[in-house]
Amino acid sequence: MTVFKIQLITIEDVRKFVTNANMQMCDADVVSGRYTIDAKSLLGIFSLDLSKPVEVQVHGTGHDAERFKEAIRYMIVEE
Repeated sequence: MTVFKIQLITIEDVRKFVTNANMQMCDADVVSGRYTIDAKSLLGIFSLDLSKPVEVQVHGTGHDAERFKEAIRYMIVEE
């Protein structure tokens, strides 16, 4: 499992993130506090507190995770 943080600022960011998650062969989750949501769920993502960065957990090979990270690289934040 690969873990990294992203910041979703606009509605368009959420749409692009979910679209990219749906294009991946691996599964991914978004974690915010005690909530874990499927990264491919648009409504699920909108139910989270997006005012701060959220954690993305990619369940797949290192290659899967790198491909996903490359697709959403401008959303990734370093902490």
